[in-house]
Amino acid sequence: MIASFLWIPFLFLGLVILFSSFFIVKQQTAVIVERFGRFQSIRNSGLQMKIPIVDRISGRLSLKIQQLDVIVETKTRDDVFVKLKVSVQYVVIRDKVYEAFYKLEYPHEQITSYVFDVVRAEVPKMKLDDVFVKKDDIAIAVKAELQDAMLDYGYDIIKTLVTDIDPDAQVKAAMNRINASEREKIAAQFEGDAARILIVEKAKAEAESKRLQGQGIADQRREIARGLEESVEVLNKVGINSQEASALIVVTQHYDTLQAIGEETNTNLILLPNSPQAGSDMLNNMVASFTASNQIGEAMKKQNKDKKE
Repeated sequence: MIASFLWIPFLFLGLVILFSSFFIVKQQTAVIVERFGRFQSIRNSGLQMKIPIVDRISGRLSLKIQQLDVIVETKTRDDVFVKLKVSVQYVVIRDKVYEAFYKLEYPHEQITSYVFDVVRAEVPKMKLDDVFVKKDDIAIAVKAELQDAMLDYGYDIIKTLVTDIDPDAQVKAAMNRINASEREKIAAQFEGDAARILIVEKAKAEAESKRLQGQGIADQRREIARGLEESVEVLNKVGINSQEASALIVVTQHYDTLQAIGEETNTNLILLPNSPQAGSDMLNNMVASFTASNQIGEAMKKQNKDKKE
């Protein structure tokens, strides 16, 4: 009975050894198996088996694409300190898992060193504005350098990206002021052009208004003259000569003006003279002036006639 119980520990130990000989490898993962400290094999995803005690799992490598972000501070050609964030996407080559595991102990540090070396070699050749414009060129240079260096270690560089460019705070403030000044300058130019266009258009409108106003005044005077001519003809038919007719029309217009002024309650216009005898005096003065003008005209005609004879 006692002997039967002695087998239990050995059975339990055997089961433990049996189960320890099996292990599972996850998808997109490579497992390195060593035998007595020496490389034995590389196991891929699935249920795998090893010899207990003799074989051991030395390490696991992910075959997924990984990303390493490196922040580099350097100086540009115009002496501006700037921080660049470079993102490196890399992957372990399936056929070179051995090299990736045994040749390079710290891949992150190795990649970071190469990124620092390339960025600090390329950026000092550029001005700050060129760094923003040519960030893709910097990324291409980093990838080319890393691709050549890391290929021997079993790593493939998928892509490198310059994801952030951060100059000094004072430099950014100065750049913002320059940008704001440029925009204000452009806005002022547009406002000046708009004001100039408004002035030109306003001048054109005023000129057109004056032209139309002058044309209207000319038409008005033409019609007034035509009306006066018709009025003189009517008065001549009833025995009133041209001088008397003209004087009568002027006096009539004078009283019409007085009547129009009297109809406006808030007018400030004063017509001088506006006394009752003003119309009679105006008529007498006009008749006298017309008579004198005719006499002078007749005398000049007679004088010219005598000279010719």
